[in-house]
Amino acid sequence: MDLDELFAKEPGDPLTQLCKEDLDPLSVEELEKRIEALEGEIRRVRAKIDGAVTHRKAADELFKR
Repeated sequence: MDLDELFAKEPGDPLTQLCKEDLDPLSVEELEKRIEALEGEIRRVRAKIDGAVTHRKAADELFKR
């Protein structure tokens, strides 16, 4: 998949910049820290999604016909 199709069209979009960043100058230790940070962000986003789904289900049940 092409990055241009996957990410926002805004040139300053942080996710797009992150994915296009040159990793060559980074050490193995820096790359491992980067992975830890990204995995933490994934956990945070998944928790947000879970909360939103739970909230939506509760709202659907409350306003169910």
